[in-house]
Amino acid sequence: MINNVTEDIAKGKILTKRLVLLMSITCGLAVANLYYNQPLLADMGRTFHASSHQVGNISMFTQIGYAIGMFLFVPLGDMRERRRLITILLAAVTISLVGVAAAQTLLWIYVASLAVGITTVVPQVIIPLAAQMAEPEERGKVIGSVMSGLLFGILLARTVAGFIGGSFGWRMMYWVAAVLMLALALILKHFLPKSYPEANLTYRQVLKSIGELIVTQPTLREASLVGALLFGSFSVFWTSLAFYLEGAPFNFGSEVTGLFGLVGVVGAGAAPLVGRLADRFSPKSLVGMFIIITLLSYLFFGFLGSAVWGIIVGVILLDLGVQGAQISNQTRIYSLVPEARSRLNTVFMVTYFLGGSLGSSLGSYAWNLWQWQGVCLTGGMMIVLGFFVWGIHQLKYKS
Repeated sequence: MINNVTEDIAKGKILTKRLVLLMSITCGLAVANLYYNQPLLADMGRTFHASSHQVGNISMFTQIGYAIGMFLFVPLGDMRERRRLITILLAAVTISLVGVAAAQTLLWIYVASLAVGITTVVPQVIIPLAAQMAEPEERGKVIGSVMSGLLFGILLARTVAGFIGGSFGWRMMYWVAAVLMLALALILKHFLPKSYPEANLTYRQVLKSIGELIVTQPTLREASLVGALLFGSFSVFWTSLAFYLEGAPFNFGSEVTGLFGLVGVVGAGAAPLVGRLADRFSPKSLVGMFIIITLLSYLFFGFLGSAVWGIIVGVILLDLGVQGAQISNQTRIYSLVPEARSRLNTVFMVTYFLGGSLGSSLGSYAWNLWQWQGVCLTGGMMIVLGFFVWGIHQLKYKS
């Protein structure tokens, strides 16, 4: 029976449109836990009487936790039944979110935010599962569809958090999130099919093989580093935006700051299209195009960021560029070693979110020292470095 289910999943026989939609919604709601804090940082800072750099560390700890969680738990997708793993993780993140909502000190919220990051890794278990279940010729399309849900979650998290935080206080956002995660755990336990690993490995063998993949797969190294630098630039912007918009000439509150997340829906809506392009054209070349789009976003932030429309155009380009490059890179790496997709995803996403945590720290640091222009210069330099990494790999590995 187990073998039959595994075979059906491998052949994509049970990957219905409804299941893809459920996976997309799950990814979106789960990943949102990482981003609720960004439009609320200024409010959190007032609660704990903390500086912008101190409160910016909340985002940093959340993303570091996510990287740790991916390293510890995502490889289990190659050796354990995934439905049970997913429901356990959702129950754990529920408890972590309650910890943030109840935080009484800055240290408390640091620790709770770290725990939220560690346990919010369900999307990175689901995405390799969707790739495994999809037919090879439709893998990019399926990844793009599931990723669109994840991207909507990333972007709308800020809007929802800004509205709820502005209306009811930032703690209420985390109580609502905890209820959502508990509900998801119950729904997925009932509707998600069981799936079993394609490789028979122990946890120690899985961790050892991760190092072997890093050494033997140059495309994995390049895609991971480029992803880290682009996501770092993404985090530089979003960590600093609340501080920029609450001052002159804007004087916006958390509700308006959160609305800028809606603008990025344009980029998220393009995710399925990016997936289809990755099926038809070279994903490697698409990555270069999206790096350039990301760099253009920072030109708008730097030269036209004093106007709301300049920030809006920049947000659209930033989200389109970063997410387009991510989808293209994931399409590339999932084809490298099919039986190790969870481990490949672990390397890619751990590196990705380490870059994001670095960007969060650098963004709040740059804001403290040099304000908005320092933020723009910091984010732009990370993108340029990513372009050099991509270009060097292109020259070295032309195939």
